[in-house]
Amino acid sequence: MGRLVSIARGAGIALLFLIVALCLAVTIIPPFLDRIYYQGPVSRHYDGAHFFNPDGVIDLPAPPGASRQGFIARWLLGHDDRPPWPVAIAVKPARPAPFAAPRGMVATWVGHATVLVQAAGLNILTDPIWSDYASPLPPLGPKRVAQPGIRFDDLPKIDLIVLSHNHYDHMDLPTLKRLWERDRPKIVTSLGNDAILKAQGIPATALDWGQSVSGAALNGLAPHAVIQCGNYEHCPDYQVHVTRNHHWGSRWGTDRNRALWSSFVIETRAGNIFFAGDTGAGDMGWPIEARRYGPIRLALIPIGAFRFWKGQMQSDAHIGPVQAVEVFRRLGASTAIPIHWGTFRLSYEQWDTPPRMLELALRCAGIERRRFAPLRIGQSLLVPGFSPVPIGRKSCDERAIRALE
Repeated sequence: MGRLVSIARGAGIALLFLIVALCLAVTIIPPFLDRIYYQGPVSRHYDGAHFFNPDGVIDLPAPPGASRQGFIARWLLGHDDRPPWPVAIAVKPARPAPFAAPRGMVATWVGHATVLVQAAGLNILTDPIWSDYASPLPPLGPKRVAQPGIRFDDLPKIDLIVLSHNHYDHMDLPTLKRLWERDRPKIVTSLGNDAILKAQGIPATALDWGQSVSGAALNGLAPHAVIQCGNYEHCPDYQVHVTRNHHWGSRWGTDRNRALWSSFVIETRAGNIFFAGDTGAGDMGWPIEARRYGPIRLALIPIGAFRFWKGQMQSDAHIGPVQAVEVFRRLGASTAIPIHWGTFRLSYEQWDTPPRMLELALRCAGIERRRFAPLRIGQSLLVPGFSPVPIGRKSCDERAIRALE
């Protein structure tokens, strides 16, 4: 009897210590995981501590009839009734040339939001991730179902990286460290994200929405220097504009919106490139703002991770294919590549729902499929020169769109 009492007393003490530890964790861990990445003047999208979307807050609601806590628990336990995904997708990796021609532009989809764009002798990467997991705690978290469309060792020397925000599927520090150590690329991002990179020994230029930097300035020349390159390869005669989109940022939850998110327009002698980053629709004014920098030869627009319950067509943080077509139209872009699908399972749509839905949405808008056609991971596109997009006969089957899972 005395032994049972001792065991019970010991269990009670252990439970008490566990409760105390949990209470301390609630008060200690969130501030510990919080970070101040940026300090600066208050603006229309920064309140002195956190960034925000001036066109409306990001809400992450639970499915109709479910609580947010129950929804998250089912997602973590894998009991969320998501359509099945393939375990692995066959990929034939590309072996890119060292450069594109002086007026040429070639884009290769590496997977997710990572695209190698070779334009006029420049090699540009968007949100590069070669890691197997998009997670702070691998092997937990989203895992690749498709290997990168270019083997890392087959990448040409990278001149420029644009980094849209600090989520793990877009800011992959292991990949960025490898690229920095190998190539010393110039990195342009939005405010606050440079602090995260600097802690890893990676320098970057961080700008606010509406700010720009020239390739000359990034390479230590006078900002408005006239660049005359005898050899067009790696010639820094380009300009990067950081532009608005509609998203949010966090590395640990408690550091939410301490750093800014953005899209980009990159001006090159081969034409303008638009990278939407990761974005919801917001007020849909940001594509029009990006268009003001000039005709867009190539746009990289997300179409995936938009569905968090059956029948949902978009979320506050992610556009779906229907909205992606509207973004394309408002940009006035000549050609677009759909990205942010088919690599990491982040939401509830079936693996191939985004491209199937995109094709139907293009028919609704009367836009030729070739203007915004999906690529296979590892597939390269010789980007046509800029030309206005004609609007043809519209054939819309909204029931077919909504039936897609």
